[in-house]
Amino acid sequence: MGNGQKAQMKRERNAKNAGAAANSQLKANEAAKSIVCQTCRQTFLCTIRAKALEEHATNKHSKTINDCFPGFVETPKK
Repeated sequence: MGNGQKAQMKRERNAKNAGAAANSQLKANEAAKSIVCQTCRQTFLCTIRAKALEEHATNKHSKTINDCFPGFVETPKK
């Protein structure tokens, strides 16, 4: 048995053991986008910090964070 045949057998064996395809994180990331700018409707991840939202509000809209994101409360760091 040559090395090429051994490699092919190993690939086939690993393909059987692999089972399902790789899981994607895209759906979970979309679900985590719970913060929405009220001016432009851009979504942000729920883990975003107030500083980034404040930069968005001032740079894009020349408004305050309270104008674009009313009721936003930053979650404390662990």
